[in-house]
Amino acid sequence: MKFAICNEIFQGFNLDDTLAAAARFGFDGLELAPFTLAPAVTDISAAERGRVRQAAARHGIQIAGIHWVLLKPEGLHINHPEAAIRQRTARYLCDLVDFCADVGGTRMVVGSPKQRNVLPGVSPSQARDWALETFGPAVAAAEARRVTICLEPLSPAETNFINTAAQAVEFVGQRPSPSFQIILDVKAMCSESKPIPQIIRDSWPHFAHFHANDRNFKGPGFGDVDFVPIAAALKEVGYDGFVSVEVFKFDEGPQAIATQSLEYLKRVFA
Repeated sequence: MKFAICNEIFQGFNLDDTLAAAARFGFDGLELAPFTLAPAVTDISAAERGRVRQAAARHGIQIAGIHWVLLKPEGLHINHPEAAIRQRTARYLCDLVDFCADVGGTRMVVGSPKQRNVLPGVSPSQARDWALETFGPAVAAAEARRVTICLEPLSPAETNFINTAAQAVEFVGQRPSPSFQIILDVKAMCSESKPIPQIIRDSWPHFAHFHANDRNFKGPGFGDVDFVPIAAALKEVGYDGFVSVEVFKFDEGPQAIATQSLEYLKRVFA
């Protein structure tokens, strides 16, 4: 199994230092949050994108992909009632696909709960149709750039649009493409009624990325979620992509989060 870590964990590090740390700690990949690099990916030049790719190669780290993609710039929304906002979002999703491919990534995770909430007065079916329309150009771009867009089901505490893996699989299935899949996230799966190993089995082969964290918003092994059956289920279905450490509470600091998370993952996947 390949292990990655998300770059926002390394608060206060520049990208070169983050890549060096990820390599030193033993990770195979780094997942980038674009907002940590620039207010918008369109602000990142072709030369800088090339530099990121070269720096990753120099450290022996693969850019696994990007996530937190719609946090900035402000005003994006995939199912907003205003067509102009949806169109702007659709264009930016295409920009994100290009950025992901340019830096060497293959997975583009779309979580962004606030940028997909079904707004008052919008029906669930209208929200679904608008969102499918918004994703259309980016899915086509992803096919051309060999990127996989991974829609992330999130808990009802975070968003009111697509809360379970089954809903996410159904949604992406309405725009069939090998470049439009889902991601499974342990924290999010903790909000479902089904056991996580069963969600993994039921969702295969429709997920193309995996986030490792705990229901307490910390890293794997920092809470009460048992990853042994999770690892077994991933092996059972034949998943061979990245297992990427994503946390939301940074109390322990980047070194402890990175080293202890990876040590735990290597142990349970052994």
